[in-house]
Amino acid sequence: MSPTQWGHYFHVDGGITVTKTAQTVESTIGAFHIEDVYPLIDGGRYPVKRIVGERVEIWADIYRDGHDIIAASLIWRGELDREWRREPMTMHSNDRWGGSFVPDAPGRYVYAIEAWTDEFATWRHGFELKQKAGADTTLDAIEGAGMLTKAQAGGRAASAVVLKQCEDYLQTGDAAPLLSDELQEAMAESQSPPDLTRSQLFPFVADRPQARHSTWYEMVPRSQGKAPGQHGTFRDCIERLPDIAAMGFDVIYLTPIHPIGRINRKGRNNAVAAKEGDPGSPYAIGAAEGGHDAVHLELGTLEDFRTFVAACHRHGMEVALDFAVQCAPDHPWLKEHPQWFKRRPDGSMRYAENPPKKYEDIVNPDFACEDAGALWNALRDVILFWVDQGVKIFRVDNPHTKPFPFWEWLIHQVQLHHPDVIFLAEAFTRPKLMKGLAKLGFTQSYTYFTWRTQRWELEQYLIELTGYPERDYYRPNFFVNTPDILPYHLQSGETWMFKSRVALAATLSSTYGIYNGFELLEHEPILGREEYIDSEKYEIKVRDWDKPGNIKPYITDLNRIRRANPALQQTTRLRFLGIEDGNVIGFVKESVDQTETVVVAIALSRDIHDVWLPLGDVQVGPLPDRRNVAAVENLVTGERYPIEWGGIRVRIDPSRDPAVLFRCLA
Repeated sequence: MSPTQWGHYFHVDGGITVTKTAQTVESTIGAFHIEDVYPLIDGGRYPVKRIVGERVEIWADIYRDGHDIIAASLIWRGELDREWRREPMTMHSNDRWGGSFVPDAPGRYVYAIEAWTDEFATWRHGFELKQKAGADTTLDAIEGAGMLTKAQAGGRAASAVVLKQCEDYLQTGDAAPLLSDELQEAMAESQSPPDLTRSQLFPFVADRPQARHSTWYEMVPRSQGKAPGQHGTFRDCIERLPDIAAMGFDVIYLTPIHPIGRINRKGRNNAVAAKEGDPGSPYAIGAAEGGHDAVHLELGTLEDFRTFVAACHRHGMEVALDFAVQCAPDHPWLKEHPQWFKRRPDGSMRYAENPPKKYEDIVNPDFACEDAGALWNALRDVILFWVDQGVKIFRVDNPHTKPFPFWEWLIHQVQLHHPDVIFLAEAFTRPKLMKGLAKLGFTQSYTYFTWRTQRWELEQYLIELTGYPERDYYRPNFFVNTPDILPYHLQSGETWMFKSRVALAATLSSTYGIYNGFELLEHEPILGREEYIDSEKYEIKVRDWDKPGNIKPYITDLNRIRRANPALQQTTRLRFLGIEDGNVIGFVKESVDQTETVVVAIALSRDIHDVWLPLGDVQVGPLPDRRNVAAVENLVTGERYPIEWGGIRVRIDPSRDPAVLFRCLA
């Protein structure tokens, strides 16, 4: 009989391997079903994301026809490795099997599920049934002993057990040695299953912890100087590091640091024509001095940049670079590789557009050109160049406007050799496009948090991001503002609102960021638009970083609390509380290992709020020793309050602090 199948298959040790989760492959030997594998992204098309050193749990429905006893194991290896590692799977109920393993290094992995008939366990089960029924089991015992003589695949200890139990049976004729648990374990290891069936290979990525928990400070390097009109340098940036580190940030994100084009350079406030001395937009990348692998001369040298990276490391921070796949008209690539760019029918350059906006200072590479392979390689080499300079985090500008296959290829190429590199997708676009970028490999993603202000909006959005399957591939980075986005709710400049927004970002998501100036309550917009007036995208700014009224101490406290409480260092273990006041949002977060639970309540309006936090069903601790909350500890003041009548009453005065944060005590 030839195998009947859906999809492709290949042989494994005489068995058949299935290549999709819900497939069944039948043969003359038997039929195994490996279905409903969890976790999976689009049936295994894209990798599941996890953190190195943490246990990865895998579940699947595994069954076959008949009454034979089956066994299953979880196998996994690095994508480039040849040797498999193996962990047993256990059936829990209703043919639902589970197993787990712990990736010990960052990187890309694959895993699969194997199932087979445990012939000895099946024999033992049948023998015991006959024995209980009082039937003659003489021939059955001989059959079982014969199976022992065929055992060959086990280790030395298992082989010794098999040999001893076989000898005991042959010497005494008593079947008891054949029924020992010790022998069953040894035979489980020693049998060579004739019907081994393997699922398809499923991908997953183990990232370093910073992929899930980080705190970003976006800096415009040329505006870090002290003299008005004077271009900042990397040395000026270094002088700012103690202040930023003291606030508790661990990622310094730099807007593009490359030479800025002179052709069609933009003036202040995005004026079409630049005036003498206007520095232009750093996103108009490339000039005679170099392109994406060069630094702007007024910032310093490449050696100065490496000194800056080293200084960040000394302060416990990493550097994130902006990777913008676009070029100024005088970028060297336009002369060296003119075939990489589109021209209009009259031969003129096709500039970038996002109607109604025009970007005359920018041209986009043509990913559909005949020389696209060389273009892809050149862009990959840009990333690798900066990795060599010590950069391991890249914020990618507008990735949704470039081909998805390119990003999947580039990220895969880079992470195969540098698995600790992190990519953040800056894509404010349609939801499915944003999720598609996360699926194909982006480590973190921008979100709609910037515009979510109502309680129902925030709850609905976080429930979406923390649900399945989004929680297994989409890691949200909550930026409160950006150089391009000054949300309407910040334009009043009210201190309580700035505090509320940063508290929401810092506690709802394990990764968040601010754009420099937020801590100073900068809020002057272009009238009627969500954009900063006199944006430093087009001019150099000088600030008093200790300006009166700043909220640096508030941000410092938030980041200190985040560092000290693992429950706030993850996003998926989140549950909202049913607070009656619709202008207060409350939620519970639990650490990955379930050893800590934190409760947060944040005001969404300027009014004073007296609210009841229902905590009667909140528990603390790992299974099976979970206990109800007995008290809470204020994470800012250290004060403790007992839980009475299943909760606690809290007064929130946003003029002082719009957020209250508690650690739960059992």
